[in-house]
Formats: sequence, C-alpha cells, structure tokens
Amino acid sequence: MPHDLFDNLPPDPPTSDGARSSPQERIEWLRQKIRHHDYLYYVKDRPEISDAEYDRLFKELCDLESAHPDLLTADSPTQRVGGMPLAELGKVRHERPMLSLDSIVDPSDVLAFDQRMKRELETDQVEYTVEPKFDGLSVELVYERGRLVRGSTRGDGTTGEDVTINLRTIRSLPLHLRSDSSPPAHLAVRGEVYMKLEDFHALNRAITERGEEAFANPRNAAAGSLRQLDSHITASRPLVITCYEAMAVSAQPPTSHWEELDALADWGLPIPSHRRRCRTIEEVIAFHRETEEVRDDLPYEIDGLVVKVNRRDWQEQLGFKSRSPRWAIAFKFAPRKEITVVQDIVVSVGRTGTLTPVALLRPVEVGGVTISRATLHNADEVARKDIRVGDTVKVERAGDVIPAIAERIPVPGESRSEPFSMPDHCPVCGSAVGREGAYYYCTGQAGCVAQLKGAIEHFASKQALNIEGLGKKTVAQLVDHGLVGSLADLYRLTRDHLMPLEGFAEKSTSLLLEAIQASKTVALDRFLMGLGIRQVGQHIAKVLAREFGSLDAIMNADEARLRSVKEIGPEISASLVSYFREESNRRVIDQLRSLGMVIEERQTSAPAAFLPLAGKTFVFTGGLDRYSRDDAKRLVEQQGGTVTSSVSKHTSFVVAGRDPGSKLDQAHKLTIRVLTEQEFTELVNP
Repeated sequence: MPHDLFDNLPPDPPTSDGARSSPQERIEWLRQKIRHHDYLYYVKDRPEISDAEYDRLFKELCDLESAHPDLLTADSPTQRVGGMPLAELGKVRHERPMLSLDSIVDPSDVLAFDQRMKRELETDQVEYTVEPKFDGLSVELVYERGRLVRGSTRGDGTTGEDVTINLRTIRSLPLHLRSDSSPPAHLAVRGEVYMKLEDFHALNRAITERGEEAFANPRNAAAGSLRQLDSHITASRPLVITCYEAMAVSAQPPTSHWEELDALADWGLPIPSHRRRCRTIEEVIAFHRETEEVRDDLPYEIDGLVVKVNRRDWQEQLGFKSRSPRWAIAFKFAPRKEITVVQDIVVSVGRTGTLTPVALLRPVEVGGVTISRATLHNADEVARKDIRVGDTVKVERAGDVIPAIAERIPVPGESRSEPFSMPDHCPVCGSAVGREGAYYYCTGQAGCVAQLKGAIEHFASKQALNIEGLGKKTVAQLVDHGLVGSLADLYRLTRDHLMPLEGFAEKSTSLLLEAIQASKTVALDRFLMGLGIRQVGQHIAKVLAREFGSLDAIMNADEARLRSVKEIGPEISASLVSYFREESNRRVIDQLRSLGMVIEERQTSAPAAFLPLAGKTFVFTGGLDRYSRDDAKRLVEQQGGTVTSSVSKHTSFVVAGRDPGSKLDQAHKLTIRVLTEQEFTELVNP
C-alpha cells in the first residue's frame, strides 16, 4: 500500500496566491492532504502532523471554499457540520439483511461451536478471526465510485432509516475512499457508531450543567445522536465509527475475513484495531480472557468479542439461519455485578398474559447504567433463590443488557420478611390467575388492559406491521382513553380522536394516520407475527407463510396437518389451533379484513423438479442495479435453481453486473452462458 496519497503530486504543495496553481487545484490538493491525515489519524492511529498544522490546512480549505462557492462539493472534508433539519427520517432497504448474532458466555459453548463448525465443514481445523463486539448502533454505508452516497440504521434488519446527512458529520468516516487504493465501484459496508468513554462522560457533564437529563450509557447517547432530525445536533456529538464487514462488493471479494478487514482499511475505512487471527478455538478463548482482563482499560464500551470463521468460502457453505449467520457467534463477557437492596416485589403482566415478578431496587449503577428494577423470571425462580422484600442482593446485567438478580447476600442478624407468593387475581384487571408449568397467567385476555396494550405494541412493532409512531406511550393513551379496545380499532381512528392526546399536533396526527393506513397491506408472515400467537415468532411465521400460502389455510389447518410441516412441533401446532379456535380472535381478523386489511398471499412451496429453474446453477459477479445479491439469490431459489460462489463446468449461467471480476473470464474460458442483468430479469420474470 502506498505510504502517501500524494506520491504523484509535485513535491512542493501548490501555493494559494495563484502563482503556481488555480484555486481549484489548490482546493483539491488540500482536500486530498486532509483526507490523508484523517486516514493516518483515524485508521492507522499514526498522526504525522500536529493538531495546529491540521487546523491550518483545514482553515485554508474553508477560506478557499467560501471565496469560491462554485467549487464546493458534498464530499469535501469541510462538509461535516450538518445540513437543513429533516421533517422525518426516510426508509432505506438494505442491500443485504443485517442479521444479529447468537450469543454465548460459557467457554464450553464456544468449544461446542467449534466442534459444530468442524463437523459441518468436514475438517479437523478451523481458523477464526476475533474482534470486539462494540456496544453502539449498527449502520450500513454505501459507496459509489468511492463516494459515500447513503447511510442507514439497522432498523428491522431489512429496512432501516436514512441517516446519511448525520453520518457525514462523523470525522472518522471517510466521505471519499482512498483513490490510490483502487476501491471497488460499488461497496456496501457494515459498521458500528459509538462514543468513546471519555467523550461520553464529557458530553454528560456538559448536558448536566445545562440542566438537561444525562444519557444513561454510551450506546443510548450514540443512538440518540445519530437519529436526530437536525444534523447540526449530531455534528456536535463526539461520535466515531468502526467498520467490520463488506456486505456487497462489485469487485472480486477477498478470500478471508481477515483480508477483507485489511482491504477496508486500505480503502480508508476505520477497522477494529483490537483483533486477532486465531488458528484454534483455544486461541480464541485465550484472546477472550486477555480482553476481558483489560476491558476496563479500553477507550470504548464492549460487551464481548465476535468470533467468525475466517474463510469466506466456508462462510458461504455454512450459510445462515433466519436471524443470524451459522459461521459467527458473539462470545460475551461475564455479566457485571453490583450489590443493592430489594425495596419491593411487584408483578407485571405481559402481552400474552404472563405474570412476571419484578424486583424494585434501591438504584445502583451496573456497568455505566443505573438499575432500579430487575426481573425475577417466575415464581419458581424466586423460591429457588429465596428473594424477599428487604433482602440484600447481587444484581447483574445479563449479557450487559437485561438486569437480573444473581443471588441473595445473607446479612448477619437480619430480620427477613415473609416469602413472596404470586397473586390469585391479575393485578391489572382482577381476572383469575391460571398456571401453566412454572408460569402464571391472567385469564382476562383482551379484557385485560395490560394484555391489550402489549398486543397492540407488538402488532405495531418493526418485525410485524411496522406502524411508525405507535409506540408505548401512544398505545397507553389510546387504550386509557377508550379509543382502542382491539387491534381492529386502530383502523377506526380519526384525526378527532388523536388531536386531543398529549404530544399530538397536525403533523404528528397526519403521520400516524398515514402509517396506520399504509399498514393495511401486509405480508402474510408479518401479519402472523403481529397477532402475537404463543410460540410463533418471525421464523415460524415465515415457515407457515411459505408452506400454506394464505391465512385461511393456516386458520383451517388441524394439528396433524400443522405437525406435518418441518419445524412445527406439537407445542406450536397446539398453540395455533387454540388461537384460531377462539371466536374472539377470528372476529378481530374478520373486522380487520372488513376495514380494508389486505393480507398478501404467498405462493406455496412446489416440488423442485417442477419449478422453471430446476437443476440450473447460477453464479453472480459484479454489482446489480435492480437487485441486492440476496434478492437475486432468493429469486433463483424460489424457482428451483441454486446459487454458488465459484464458476465450474457445472455452472449453468453467470450473471455479470457492474465491474465484474475474474468469474466472468472463467465463464468465457468454460464457454458458460453469460447473462446481463436485463437478461436475468427476463429469465426470472417471464
């Protein structure tokens, strides 16, 4: 990699008086010089000039751009101060789903993961890359011909919010990739936006001194800062970014994740500096132990390490589950723990009616977060740990997220209160309480306000109907004011209903009504997810939609038919039959349909041999304009074909997009038919 971006420029910098260069030449030289020093500072951690010298270069560029506004460009280093405030954040569909990771804490589970990788790959040794699991906000960055054109939040994993204007304010994020490193024409990258601990504490001090409420932790501060409608606020916050995955590359991708990270750094993107390539799983565990020991000395908050199979061809072979890759895990640290006192034990009612005991605690800070309540899970768990009001307990953030009580700390000479017992009647609606194994539940169903609120929040969530603006506070107002008594009532809301509510004005009322109307057309799997049926999550909803194709077919299926579906066991089938047998549930679905709800049907699975692309194998090379790589793969697989990563004599078609790589040459050598994107579109959409 060339040491300097300016090896081909004159050895002496152009002057600003016009004697040797025009203003345009001087401006471009300054921009390249500043980008170079940004790269050395943020990526290489090896600054070559003082802050004062950097500031001098930056000021000269600002002055020249002010004097020649016609020469100002969006990717100039000076354009990080924010733009006009937005009315709302737009939606962006990701080029590839941004999945989550399976989490483990016990080293024995890491060893089991390694054994599974070896078994599925049929090998005796797997090399891994290990890097920090940053506690921030995940984003997708898209570069076209080296320029940042779009940035979005993770959202629901498929669609996120467009925060391009805010991301541009982050100094460590290059607006333009290093041209001398030959970056790909099209690049989509995943990264994490966060705050360094020192910057976070300084921000909180300043906020507190202004009389405002401080942020609870660095993650909340980063998320709140990046999702601002006014990018000037984002620009004032000390955000940084680290990139760790190339999601789409128009050129030939590297053969390993380690090389991929090196390529990202070569192109000018900041990557994890604290990382290691491990030849064995024992080296992974050792690196995890070393990192946990120095965790508190790191300048940023992490809650574990991410372990990835290094070889990309093995990653492709292992594939993905519905929400996570099979070839990577989050190896979390042991939860942080602190000691406090249980001031009371109350019972909360969830959206499915489950009663959960919750300990109200004397506030205590655990890992930078103030904890005042913690789940006790269920009555059996309370009895097993023997937790009572007034007890001294050890509190932990399980996975550094969910507060829980680890154990009771005996105090010599203490006088303890009576043991806790679950109530006979629901604390919200007064209905009788039933029991199912270790869990108690309210029998009031939709007549219970707590269940109704939870059901509506779930129905409107991102994973279900994704009704923007219908959050916890709004749902509570709608139910408490008697405006919504069922899911169907959402679609009867009018402007007159919403305007008197707290926090609603003309704009917010219009936006919520528009979001509700937009949700009337919904995919079958999302609708199933939104109903909140016990045992039916995102993955099972997709399985049901793919197998049955329509809601009526699912509603009318008996347990035997449901159990015939792979991944549907007796508990899920019994739950489905019980739900759709309930007359009140069917009545709500009928009402939703009568109010204009359109539940999109899906084509059911057909025998592969009868599908149009049965037996055909596709390879993609280069970037596609109309499809993401995952969308194109899905189209092929839906019609019976398969997609592989390498060209061979068994390949049926090679689809060549923008800037195709060496796979196109291989296709020509093997006389394999090459399709343009238009020809591919015509083939999959006859």
